[in-house]
Amino acid sequence: MAPPVSAILLAAGSSRRMGTCKQLLPLGDRPAIAHCLDNLAAAGIDEIVVVVNPANRELVAALRPFPITLADNDTPESEMAGSVRAGLRHLRPMATGILVALADHPLVTAASYRALATAHEAEPNAIVIPVRNGRKGHPTLFPRALLAMIDTLPTLRDIIGNHQEMVRLLPLADEGITRDMDVLEDYQHIAKIFSARRDR
Repeated sequence: MAPPVSAILLAAGSSRRMGTCKQLLPLGDRPAIAHCLDNLAAAGIDEIVVVVNPANRELVAALRPFPITLADNDTPESEMAGSVRAGLRHLRPMATGILVALADHPLVTAASYRALATAHEAEPNAIVIPVRNGRKGHPTLFPRALLAMIDTLPTLRDIIGNHQEMVRLLPLADEGITRDMDVLEDYQHIAKIFSARRDR
């Protein structure tokens, strides 16, 4: 039986640089975060914890129809580690690998999520980082035991830096792993890529 992989989807950011809630920006006829959730589910990830700022009521309402668990991070300006800590508290104990995914990477395909989960199956103690054209992307898959160190270390970078011998780079062709949405121009470019994919 394959080691179970769960996902923490980080969506608590304030979208200050975008000027509007980027998780709810439309791609096609659905919000960006819905594509993240659809692709995680299509990859066979059946436990998804979404970390949100509970003050973002519009986002919380949009997430209610999905079969997910919500975790609160009411300090959206905190480091990513704060959201990971919040998400970890809600994960079932049997999950051995944790995908730390970002809601502003809506183009990551189900195949990419599946490839990371498969890499965990082959090497359960490895930190798996996707790479495209030599550039590291997201999400990263952590062994649960290592990710739990975030309770005592300040950032995910510290976990990776302290365990370089356990890092495995996974080459992927998926442009989505390196495409995020920080500013309007990023979103516009992602929307074009999304439309081109849909029209194939």
